[in-house]
Order: sequence, then C-alpha cells, then structure tokens
Amino acid sequence: MTETETKLDRRLNIFRPDLADEKLQGKVTAERFVKGSPAQITVPVIGLRPKPDLTAGIDTELLLGETLQVFERSNGWAWVQADADGYAGYLPETAFGETVVATHRISAPRTFLYPQAELRKPPLAALSMGSLVRFVGEEETRGTRYLMTEKGEGVIAAHCQSVEEAQAGDYVSIALRFLETPYLWGGRSGFGIDCSGLVQLSMAMTGKSVLRDTDMQVKSVGSEIERADLRRGDLVFWKGHVGIMEDEKTLLHANGHTMNVARENLDEAIKRIGWLYELPTAFRRP
Repeated sequence: MTETETKLDRRLNIFRPDLADEKLQGKVTAERFVKGSPAQITVPVIGLRPKPDLTAGIDTELLLGETLQVFERSNGWAWVQADADGYAGYLPETAFGETVVATHRISAPRTFLYPQAELRKPPLAALSMGSLVRFVGEEETRGTRYLMTEKGEGVIAAHCQSVEEAQAGDYVSIALRFLETPYLWGGRSGFGIDCSGLVQLSMAMTGKSVLRDTDMQVKSVGSEIERADLRRGDLVFWKGHVGIMEDEKTLLHANGHTMNVARENLDEAIKRIGWLYELPTAFRRP
C-alpha cells in the first residue's frame, strides 16, 4: 500500500487492490478503475456496512430516495458511495434501483406510506425524516390532505416539504423533535440514531450539509470556540462523541447511557462521560 493509500479514508473513498474509483487514478494502485453508476435507495432505510456481510456492524444508513454511485455488484451485494456525504460501503443490491427526481422530503420524524389516500388503511411502510419521495398529485379524504405517488400511494401532506425549501427554524429545533428516539450505533433515521447522525440529519433539514462521523465533523464543521462562549446550536466534541447545545447549559445528544436522544446538563455530562471519553476535545460553532 502506498503512502497516499494509507492516508485515504476508506469511509470516503472507493479503493481496493482489485478495483477503485476512476477519480483515484494516479493516487492508488488497482487492477481496474471504474466509474460509478447512479442509483437511488428504494427501501425506507438501509445500513451501509464496511464489508458485504449482514453480521458486520453498520457505519451509517441511507434513506429512501437518497442517491448513490454503484461501483461493483457481486453475490447480491453492491459497493457504493453516497452522493450526499461521500460515505462508501456495502449494501444489498435489493436496496436500490433506477433514479427518479424527488419532489418532496419527509419533514416529520416518522410517517407512514399508505396504499391510498386513506389513513385507516394498513400502511405499506414507515418513512423517516429526510427521506426523498416523488409525488405527482394530491388528494383529500375527510379533511386530511395527502400527497400521492405515481402508484397511487399517499403520505400525509403535513409531514412533507418541498425539496427546494429548508425546514423553518434553526437546526436545534429539528434535533429536539428526535427526543427519546432510540440510540442506534450507525443510525441516521427517526427509527434509531447516533450522536453524529443527529447532527448531520438535523442540519441537513435546514439546508446545511456536513460530514457523517464525529472525527470528520470536528475537523470540518464551523469554527472552534471556547467553552465559556457556548450558546444554542454550538457543538461539543469528545473523542468519539458529539452533542448539541440547546442553550448555554443544556446538551442534547443521542447517547448510549440513556440509549436515546436526551437532554443533559453539560457539566454533569462532562463528568459522567469523562471516565470513558475523557474531557471534551473541542467546542465548535457551525
């Protein structure tokens, strides 16, 4: 392995000795260089894994409608890279299909996809905030408005927003909507989420794009500040953990202590977390 290859982050780059992204020609050594083929997630949520093995822990998750580049298909698995944040990994081939242009984004933490414009019907699926859907019309049943897919499926219109608009309010307001959502390592949805996933998804809903993991965020999000200057929206980083300041004293974070998204006094959190992650490594303002 070359010095350049050693420095390349496998989470953000497609390369192995036998195959690599054509964009890495001249930077890595590989038998073949290929161009990714566009695709789109067709299931509500799917884990992206470091290897093609369902027993491997997930690095992150991709949501319905999110686009990606496919570099290899083999034995029912695909090696892919997400367009939104560049995260690379493996997922089942059954999780994606051809791309369509989404018109709306799910704006509620969780909602349902119904077989028609009727909330009394058993839903076909549950969708997370951030999912992207193409709607072609709308219907109203007993005063409830639905946005409709080409297949005649319906989603509550109040749970959706146009892809062209950012959700109103600051990103902390979005993050607060996930209170008590279960903690899930690698999770990035309303069904389960981790600390950096909460930061990324909440910011994305207000039009801010950030990288996925804490070590990436601490190097790239905003600017460093002093602890004494903390205010709403600032981020507190530990080695392997991140939390959002709801106000000058309150931390909001997905954590393995309460196993959900919870509020915690910052001083108490620093004391409690210290035995595992030591003291905070950085304070940053997006």
